[in-house]
Amino acid sequence: MAEVTIKKNNSSTVLPPSDLIQGKRQLTDEEIAVLKANRNRNADESWQNIWVPAEKDNFEATLIYDCEISGFLIIGRLVSATLQFHDLILETGFYHSYLDNVCTGDDVVIRNVAYLSNYRLANRVMLFNVQEISCTCHSKFGNGILKEGEPESNRVWVSVGNENDARAVLPFESMIPADAFLWSRYREDKTILQKFIDMTEYGQSKALDTYGIIDDDAVIKNCTLLKDAKIGKNAYIKGAFKLKNITILSSPDEVSQIGEGVELVNGIVGYGSRIFYQAVAVRFVIGRNCQLKYGARLLNSVLGDNSTISCCEILNNLIFPFHEQHHNSSFLIASTIGGQSNIASGATIGSNHNSRSPDGEMIAGRGFWPGLCSDFKHNSRFASFVLVAKGSYNYELNITYPFALVATNGSNQPVSIIPGYWFMYNMYAMARNKTKFLKRDKRVVKVQHIETAPFAPDTMQEILIALDRIIELTGRHLKAQGDAKAVATSTDEELYQVAKDFLHQNPDAEFVLEDSRCQKKYGALIYKPVRGYREYRKVLKFFAVSTLIDYCAMRHIPKLTQAELERIEQLPLYTSWINMGGQVMPEKKVEELLDYIKTGAIYSWDQVHAFYEESFALYPTYKTTYAIFVLEQLYSRPVYNFTREIYEDIQADVVAISNEIYNSAFSSREKDYSDYFRSITFRNKEEQEAVIGSIEHNEFLKEMKPKGKIFREKMKKLFMDLC
Repeated sequence: MAEVTIKKNNSSTVLPPSDLIQGKRQLTDEEIAVLKANRNRNADESWQNIWVPAEKDNFEATLIYDCEISGFLIIGRLVSATLQFHDLILETGFYHSYLDNVCTGDDVVIRNVAYLSNYRLANRVMLFNVQEISCTCHSKFGNGILKEGEPESNRVWVSVGNENDARAVLPFESMIPADAFLWSRYREDKTILQKFIDMTEYGQSKALDTYGIIDDDAVIKNCTLLKDAKIGKNAYIKGAFKLKNITILSSPDEVSQIGEGVELVNGIVGYGSRIFYQAVAVRFVIGRNCQLKYGARLLNSVLGDNSTISCCEILNNLIFPFHEQHHNSSFLIASTIGGQSNIASGATIGSNHNSRSPDGEMIAGRGFWPGLCSDFKHNSRFASFVLVAKGSYNYELNITYPFALVATNGSNQPVSIIPGYWFMYNMYAMARNKTKFLKRDKRVVKVQHIETAPFAPDTMQEILIALDRIIELTGRHLKAQGDAKAVATSTDEELYQVAKDFLHQNPDAEFVLEDSRCQKKYGALIYKPVRGYREYRKVLKFFAVSTLIDYCAMRHIPKLTQAELERIEQLPLYTSWINMGGQVMPEKKVEELLDYIKTGAIYSWDQVHAFYEESFALYPTYKTTYAIFVLEQLYSRPVYNFTREIYEDIQADVVAISNEIYNSAFSSREKDYSDYFRSITFRNKEEQEAVIGSIEHNEFLKEMKPKGKIFREKMKKLFMDLC
């Protein structure tokens, strides 16, 4: 609504929008007299710039004391009452404050606010000891939109993934990492990029009539500056230094908190997030249930749900959900991290560029875990669940083996890789992974479904690629060693089959492979390739069987039949998968989404989110057809040609890995209690158990054993009619 200025008693009064003064009245002479007696001052000498509830019982003029009023002031119910939040107890009313173009809801406290301008407060808001809360008419609250007449240079971008701004995205209130990933990766199509901008602008007003919002039950105390800030329901802000051009999303079920010394500029804070102790964020989107604390610096980055950043510095990153980074010397720059990750103390990622400009970047799959004081050089890429041992990695890395251990052998040397390391030496971590992250997921509203299982289509896809690579390298090794069968081959296909046969027929063979693709200049040494090959195959079978058991449960059938296999064969098959911000999706579905956006069939981010939801609803079906595909790849034949021996082989391997999961998990966890060096800091065993517990009381292991038994019983039924 256009503002109208009227002249009355030689003063200027801005009339508020008519909807704000419905059911309101202006002051009586008696109320004006009370306000004047209470040392209040008004730029409008007539005092007709104030509107109060029509019912006289809902307004007590005595509750406004020593305030300076300018512009309009619209007051909800204001009667003698007490508001309490923790140990803060305040009487309702306005005290010792400057109020300019302010509209309040019912039962509000405004006390010692030196400057409050152009804001609308909802019900039961508490403002206490704040220097300035103001809003400009062109505020965007952290969203990457433009107002009427603004130049493109005013738009706020978040430069994720690369320092050169070429992957930059526009922040918006409902953004999740999948949106940022879609926008930051598919950069070659200018039409799509413009569509993303249009979608961000969709439904947003360009009028220069913006006002600040502080929603129901928000508490703001002892702060310096809030400018162009939108504050959600029940938000608690205490001691913040500067909040400028931001949205803090909050609700009664997912309360967001901002603490002492915090500085937030140009960004979005997700529901249920907590930011404390001198943390700084500039040009950012923070997801749901995140923590930023202890001097953390988050710049030009998008942080996924359920993540924690403590002490360290993060620049130009796109980080998927369940990311942990806790230590003061950690540094992460120009990366896309697939989530479920943990960055150890002293890890320096992205400090070294190998070009003339800072345009390097790193990509890591789910479960990335670099060791203490590790440093890496751009450009590097890591498969899912890669553990990198402590060390300085002087050359670019391309680790295509998932669930692997990577270690340096010093400068000017190949790196060492053990494929499938987690399955051999720390199955406890893999077995616990899904349960751990599900427990950490405190989101009440789940906008996107995050895949927390380590064994899922995205990781199985990587295992299939790693298996092919091991077979290929084994063929080269056999030929170099003069193996008669390998030397006799005349084609790559023949050599591939010889190498595959060798790996199956020699399960205890020990040799080291060389992979030149894994590190620039010096390559990598692949240790335990035969065992890694064997573990990879068992995990693929375990994934396939687990998925088929889930399928039978979904279909309410006890087992698979030939008819059911034929039904599955008719379902769509997707063999290429993408981690879309934590949700695993077929690559074809992502391409379908991009086509919808390009043609205008999808024109808002809410519709994009609906597409994610529809894809997730079909995810169990997609996984089922992929599980059959995995088994067919392993046995090099269609499933309808599987023999009794093949099904027995599948069951034998899956039973073995099911037992190994528990036994290995138990033994790897048991070391934490029985290792001699774990006991040297304790006076006796009783003190040790009091501090770190005992293996017998490990709840996860206690739950795991019966679950494994149930799983094996279901598997026996699964193939009963097929064997």
